[in-house]
Amino acid sequence: MSPRGRTAPGSDQAGPAVVALGGGHGLASTLEALRRVTDRITAVVTVADDGGSSGRLREEFGVIPPGDLRMALAALCGDDTWGRTWERVIQHRFTSEGPLNGHALGNLLITALWQTTSGPVEGLDWVAALLEAQGRVLPSTTQPLEIIAQIRGHDEGRPDSLVQVVGQVAVAGTPGRVEQIDVIPSDAPACPESLAAILDADAVILGPGSWFTSVMPHLMIADLRSAIIESPAAKVLVVNLNPQPGETSDFSAHAHLEDLHARFPDIQLDWVVADPVHVESLDALRGRASEVGAQVFLADVAAGRWEPGQHDPQRLAVAFDSVLGLRRSPDESEDVRFPWR
Repeated sequence: MSPRGRTAPGSDQAGPAVVALGGGHGLASTLEALRRVTDRITAVVTVADDGGSSGRLREEFGVIPPGDLRMALAALCGDDTWGRTWERVIQHRFTSEGPLNGHALGNLLITALWQTTSGPVEGLDWVAALLEAQGRVLPSTTQPLEIIAQIRGHDEGRPDSLVQVVGQVAVAGTPGRVEQIDVIPSDAPACPESLAAILDADAVILGPGSWFTSVMPHLMIADLRSAIIESPAAKVLVVNLNPQPGETSDFSAHAHLEDLHARFPDIQLDWVVADPVHVESLDALRGRASEVGAQVFLADVAAGRWEPGQHDPQRLAVAFDSVLGLRRSPDESEDVRFPWR
C-alpha cells in the first residue's frame, strides 16, 4: 500500500523535476529554496553519519543513520501550521538523564517506520506523508556507509605523513588535507528509486555542504555517479561560502571544482552557483568551472552576518529559479551575474 500524499508518476505537478544530493544543513538549505521554485523535489541523502543520535541508532539497530534524512524531511515541511508544527516535532531532541538523552524524535520515528514497513524507502515515504512533505526523501544507498580518508598533516608531529582517519565525525573534524577519500562498502549499490529520480530529473543539484562527508560520498557510489553522468538533467553545483574547519580549512571557492575534477574527471556540470563576496578569484573560479564544462552564476545567496557561512533559502531560491530557466548558447562564455539588489 502506498503512503497517503505520495505523488504518482506522471502527475500534473508544476515546475521542473529536481534532485538535490547532499546531507545536513547544506542540503536542508537547498531543499527549503527548491520548495519556492518547484513542486517536484527529490532529496537524495548521504548515509555515512556515525555520530550522535544517528550513530547510536545505527549501531543498535543496524539501520542507515536517520539524522540527515530527518533534516531533509523537516526542510520539506510546508509553511502552514501543520508543516511548522511537525517540523518542530521531528526536530525535537530529548534532554534527560536516561537513555533517550540526545535522541531526536524524528530519528526514532523514522527508525520505527523502518521496522514496521518493508524497508527504508517505504518507511521514509510514510513519514513524508505524515508530515505532508513537499517532496520525496530517499537514501543514496540502503546500506550504512563508513568514510575512510587518508589525511596529510593530521599528525602535527609528522606533517608530511599520511594518516588514515575512519568515520564521518572524525573526518569532518580532522586537521590536515584530505588526500584520498573512500567509502565502505566500496560496492554499495545505489537506492534504485534514487537512480530513477536522477535519470528522470530536469536538474541535479550538488551542495552546498561538508565537501568530503556530505557531497563527495554520493559520487563514490559507482552506479549513482554513473546515473548523474548519464542523466540529461542540468547539473548544478552550489559552492560553499566559507572553508569548513577541519576537512576543507584551506579551500577557496575554486578549490572545490579543482578537487572534483581531480577525483572524478568524468563528472561534467552545467552551472556553478557562487556568492561573489565569497569568491577569492573570479578568474580562477571561471577557469576551474570551464574544466568541468560549467558556467559560473554569481548570486548574493549568503544569509548575512547573523548566520555566517549559511545560505539564505529565499535568495538561493531566486538563483535556482534563474539558473533552471536559463539556456546557454554554444558560444556564450561569460559568467552570469544575478542582480539581487
